[in-house]
Amino acid sequence: MKNVIFLYNPVSGEAQIVAQLDRIAMYYQRAGYVLTLFRITRERGLSNLSALIGTLRPDHLLAAGGDGTINRLVNYLRHRDVTIPIAILPMGTANDFAHLIGMPNNLTDACRAILNGKVQYLDMGRVNNRYFINVLSCGLFTEVSQKTPTALKNTFGKLAYYFSSIGELPSFRKMNIEVTADEISFKGSCLLLLVFNGRTAGNFKLARHSSAEDGLLDVLIIKGENIVESIKNVFHFLMKKRDSAYPSDIVYFQTRKLHIENDQPTTDIDGEKGPDFPLDIECLPGSLPIIVPQETE
Repeated sequence: MKNVIFLYNPVSGEAQIVAQLDRIAMYYQRAGYVLTLFRITRERGLSNLSALIGTLRPDHLLAAGGDGTINRLVNYLRHRDVTIPIAILPMGTANDFAHLIGMPNNLTDACRAILNGKVQYLDMGRVNNRYFINVLSCGLFTEVSQKTPTALKNTFGKLAYYFSSIGELPSFRKMNIEVTADEISFKGSCLLLLVFNGRTAGNFKLARHSSAEDGLLDVLIIKGENIVESIKNVFHFLMKKRDSAYPSDIVYFQTRKLHIENDQPTTDIDGEKGPDFPLDIECLPGSLPIIVPQETE
């Protein structure tokens, strides 16, 4: 039987993963795997995981949680030069990256997709000395996912982000940013800047042309000349069902790498606190081994 290390965050997202442990073990055991449980907590983090990987030499890591959990796992592995396929059970609040690779929300379907899946090497982003799988952001709402209490997220799910974000509006001040890339230079006021490896943030499909297999990052700069007008235009853009051109309030481009200067310090990567400015960001093509569902006939 093959070994798999199952990493789970007992307080992540809307799902109660602890109650599902036996079902997950059953599916894996039927497929010829032995699961070793690894409990992730804020206090202990991923301590000793690399030693356990070296001892067990697992076929892959099974991680249950949201984008933040996967972000911490990827950074842990990269900083220790450990390369091993990761399978994702989408148990977080938004699960943007899991949805990007086509993982079902239903636990039974997700386990089946993983056990019948294949390893694919996807892109990821690097910012200074940190890595991100889905999106880097700064500006309006950047700290929402970090500040929203776990209990609120578990109770209200994605609505918790909207509740928390309302409180940011009265105190928000525009950023003055300078973005430099081969394709474009931008200098001016900004409400929100997003650098996507994925396609969605909080399940909002903002980077509609993005792919985690094209070796490019998708950059969106929401201008800050008129806060109310910009927010209104972006909202209307998001509500449109069909693909449409970005409004004039959004500067959009694709690039392999970029440099950002900013007069505010806070950034967010996949729902976790990101590095301080200045930022040097680049795409690392085909550097992330992920188990993805097989395409159906």
